[in-house]
Amino acid sequence: MTLPRLQLSVIGDEIGSSLGEMISFAHEHGLTRLDMRTVGGRNLLEMKTEEVIEISRTLEKAGITVPAFVSPLFKWRAPRIGTTSGRGKVDFAFEPSRCPVEDWVAQAMQIAVILGAPHMRIFSYLRYGGFRPLDLFGLTNELNRLLGLAGHYDISLQLENEPVCNIGNIAELAAFFRKMEELRENPPPASEEQEFAKLERRATGEEPIYLRPLADIANAWSTGEKPTDADIAALAPLTTAIHLKDRDLTAGRTVPLGDGDVPWPTELRRLLSGVDSKTKEVLASIETHCPDDGRNATARSLAGLRRIAAEIGVEVV
Repeated sequence: MTLPRLQLSVIGDEIGSSLGEMISFAHEHGLTRLDMRTVGGRNLLEMKTEEVIEISRTLEKAGITVPAFVSPLFKWRAPRIGTTSGRGKVDFAFEPSRCPVEDWVAQAMQIAVILGAPHMRIFSYLRYGGFRPLDLFGLTNELNRLLGLAGHYDISLQLENEPVCNIGNIAELAAFFRKMEELRENPPPASEEQEFAKLERRATGEEPIYLRPLADIANAWSTGEKPTDADIAALAPLTTAIHLKDRDLTAGRTVPLGDGDVPWPTELRRLLSGVDSKTKEVLASIETHCPDDGRNATARSLAGLRRIAAEIGVEVV
């Protein structure tokens, strides 16, 4: 069985905070792709359009493309929800009020378009009791609007499992997408959910899907979860992107890819084996999470990924 190729990218601010550091690292290691999240410690979503345009032009001149806008969308308290059941520090925390324009949904999509990014990462609100999948569509109309723009600009929304959020592990991610499939086939009558059904229902298997899972397997292992075959099998056919990092489970810290306890050869082979046969490449984004030594740790992660890919017979491009 031929596994899909891995389209190698690095989240830029894992290397360093400045755009110059990101570009010099990319050139040093032969990288042509960088996912973008923050520059100079500021999230792109809090920047003015002109600033994002300048970043995009600088990257283009350096011969670097941006496969994903690693946005902070929905990594904040859900509207009309009084309290959260916090599960630790919120990395790269963000509030919509920090966006320079009121319509942050349109601004986020505009950023992805300016960057030329075919993917945009999103979350599921900070964790609270009683969450149900339809909350993402029913509490506000913002995800429905974002899906409409995603369809217009042909940009996939990648929903990541993040422990501090409602969809925090692989089991919860798989349960969400099983529910979405159920709703596509049997749309509920509630008006707040009809828009989702209209946007995402597939009359045939050829219709594009703009909401996809962004499996972060190391995030799952960090919570003590060992993803099941059934859950991976539910997510793999929808997968077009994955985040890669590693964990020292005893020390409870993130380490360069291949240096930790996550059995990456097994996990990567298992996921890629179930990817839709029409998906020839999966975006593989290095998310080092070693801020004290970002540049060196990311270099080690690149070497680790190439080592793991060679072990399971996957091409890295």
